[in-house]
Parts: sequence; structure tokens; C-alpha cells
Amino acid sequence: MFENDKNEFSEHLVTINRVAKVVKGGRRFGFAAIMIVGDNKGRVGIGTGKAKEVPEAVRKATENAKTKMIRVHLKDNRTLHHDIVGRFGAGKVILRAAAPGTGIIAGGPMRALFESLGIKDVVAKSTGTSNPHNMLKATLNAFRISESPKSVAAKRSKKINDITASKNS
Repeated sequence: MFENDKNEFSEHLVTINRVAKVVKGGRRFGFAAIMIVGDNKGRVGIGTGKAKEVPEAVRKATENAKTKMIRVHLKDNRTLHHDIVGRFGAGKVILRAAAPGTGIIAGGPMRALFESLGIKDVVAKSTGTSNPHNMLKATLNAFRISESPKSVAAKRSKKINDITASKNS
């Protein structure tokens, strides 16, 4: 099972921080890593891991990300269905659907998240923080509150065409 996982998932290392634990004899140093794992088809996960050495921290973060994967509904397998605002802590992100050919207009960790997710056209802006932890969690919050036209139509007991037609007019 894990051989297939390595082939079908794309992994992006976001950051590695050196962290210190103060003990009686001085400081013990370790490393904290943030990884993004996605299948380029609408599933993505963010994971963190800490260890005494970098490769072990990265491995732990990757395993953590694989267990926390979520599904994101994409429009035409390239962009979002609608504009979304996500918040987490001091982080606030604004994600906007974009026309074909726009590309990924996003900074830092959000760009890696969109690439792992398989989004090809999106405009994103992070306000409030540049902390990668909060920025990524705010982006995941935005994905969780986003809805596909299919789910909106089901809630309203309407057809998908009625929902998408009213959106365009």
C-alpha cells in the first residue's frame, strides 16, 4: 500500500525550524518540519513533525499529512467554484476563482498547497500573518467551508443547473 502512496502523492516541504528545549545541562536542539502532501486531483493534507534530525522530522510530517488529508471540490479540475475567505488564528486568506490561463498567483506556503492540490488557476492573498502554520491552516479552513454546486443544490432541493444559472446572472 505504501509503495503506491509514494508514487501517487506529491510532497512539498514548506519549512524546517530549529527548536530548542532547555534542560539542566543547556539546550537540546531538534527540528520541526511542515509538509504538504497531495494527489494533484483534489486531495491534500498538511502535517507537522518534530525530531532530533531533519530527515526524521520530514518523515514524521509526511506521515502526519497523509493521515490528515481532505477532499476539495474543484471546478473543471483547475480552480475553485467560488471566492472564499478562511481564518485561523491571526491568519486570514482570501481565495478567488480565476479564469483559465491565470496560473497560481499566491505566495509562500499557499503556492505549494495549490500545486499539491492540483489547482491550476487561482488568485490568493494572505493578510494578517506570514506565519506558515497559520497561513496553511487558514487556507484549509477556507477549503472546509467551500461548497460545490452539487451540495448547494442538494440542500436547496434544486437542480445543479438552477444553482449555476443563478450564479452567472
